[in-house]
Amino acid sequence: MDLEIFNDDNLIDQDRENWIKDIVQFAFNKLELKDNTQLSIHIVTKDKIHEINKKYRDTDRATDVISFAINDGEDSLDYLEAQIPDLPVDLGDLFISVEIVAEHAKEYEHSFDRELGYTIVHGILHLNGYDHIKPEDEKVMIGLQEKILSAYGLEK
Repeated sequence: MDLEIFNDDNLIDQDRENWIKDIVQFAFNKLELKDNTQLSIHIVTKDKIHEINKKYRDTDRATDVISFAINDGEDSLDYLEAQIPDLPVDLGDLFISVEIVAEHAKEYEHSFDRELGYTIVHGILHLNGYDHIKPEDEKVMIGLQEKILSAYGLEK
């Protein structure tokens, strides 16, 4: 796994960064992703995620996580992967507002760890093509998300 964490405003400490690396590795293992899978996580302020949401999703509010997939399913890398078997797989970027995560933890009466874990795994699943728009897709995605979180020890 190649994980890069951008924490330019120092919104989390090194212990929290290490915890994020651990849960990401755990999720990658559960999803059986290639060892050379790449992901970037940007820890941003509430204002910054609001700005990103407005600019790129035309949604004028802050949210906990925004995912930007490199390969959104429209273009297949199968041919290239067949030619270069060890080609790294770049999932894309997650932007996470720990301020919103903290608000959600309080609102849903979860620990901060549970809510942050939920947010990270949710984003990773989106980057791997899972979605929750249709009820049948939501059942699959949320079921897998809860399975990963429970196995990690982050029960509701």
